[in-house]
Amino acid sequence: MKLAYFLNISMVFVLAARSACAAEFEALVLVKTIPLQGVAGKLDHLAVDSKGERLFVANKPNNTLDIVDLKTGKLIRQIADQGKVSGVAYAADLDIVYVGNGAGTCNAFDGKQFNQVFSTPAPNADNVHYHSGSQMVYVGQDEILSELDAKTGEVKSSIKLPGAVHGFRIDKKAGKIYTVLTNPNLLGVVDIAKREVTDKFELTLSDAGSPVAQDADNGLLFIGCPKKKPMVVVFDVKSGKELASIVIPAGIDDLHFDKRRNRLYASCAAGALVVIERKDNSYEVVFKLDTPKDSRTCVWASGKLYLGVPRQDGNDGPEVRIYEARPTVEASNASK
Repeated sequence: MKLAYFLNISMVFVLAARSACAAEFEALVLVKTIPLQGVAGKLDHLAVDSKGERLFVANKPNNTLDIVDLKTGKLIRQIADQGKVSGVAYAADLDIVYVGNGAGTCNAFDGKQFNQVFSTPAPNADNVHYHSGSQMVYVGQDEILSELDAKTGEVKSSIKLPGAVHGFRIDKKAGKIYTVLTNPNLLGVVDIAKREVTDKFELTLSDAGSPVAQDADNGLLFIGCPKKKPMVVVFDVKSGKELASIVIPAGIDDLHFDKRRNRLYASCAAGALVVIERKDNSYEVVFKLDTPKDSRTCVWASGKLYLGVPRQDGNDGPEVRIYEARPTVEASNASK
């Protein structure tokens, strides 16, 4: 009788200790919330100027590019008339910020006074990425990937794609751009030098892809699938084979790889930030944080995740929530 009693008490303590350890583990910790200004609606993509400690936000419902001072935690400027602003990229070497506007332009602004550097027609512009090696800007436009001179905005090429492009990722070392396409659902590989699609890999484990992240050291790509079968699909870059899938909440719109911690961060419109870790050859969700619905876009830089949150009831505008990754690492390694 006494033995059974002590065994039961011991089990209670073991379970309590396990629960305490689980409760203490937080892969992301909220460290700051920065209010913005604007109407209700979904924010789009973000970009970080790490050296200048600034954040650029595509405030899509407000048709503004919002500039945030991360040192003071304040909105310092809104650049108006950015119709359906979607994609944002920052060139640190040029100190220029680029925006892809769904209303039909790719605009560039200098990083000091925010004067317009150029405005290039770009119908249905969406995601924008900067290639620092060639000083080119790439703009996704449905079935076209446009290559622009980053200083002048001159269109150098219009690369025809076999589907509508959503997310894409530049691999400077490999000289490739990995594009996530729909109708049909493919991973399209663009050879930068040839300015053409050289490989196409079929996405079969889910119904449609959107954002893409890369683990270059291990030759892996991760495609976020937001719709009927929400998941992250792992691709082998060389073979194009689907290696694994991880079920997540619906509505993923941004996905980032944290090399230092061997993790993925996914922002999902259903109302969650999800942390996925690779353990040996398998993947698992190790942390999930509830967020307001439609908080679907984020950017990862210097050990922090910046999440765009739509305007909530009682607030004057949307906001950016800044999360710090745990465990913390040295500053020199945190951006990996």
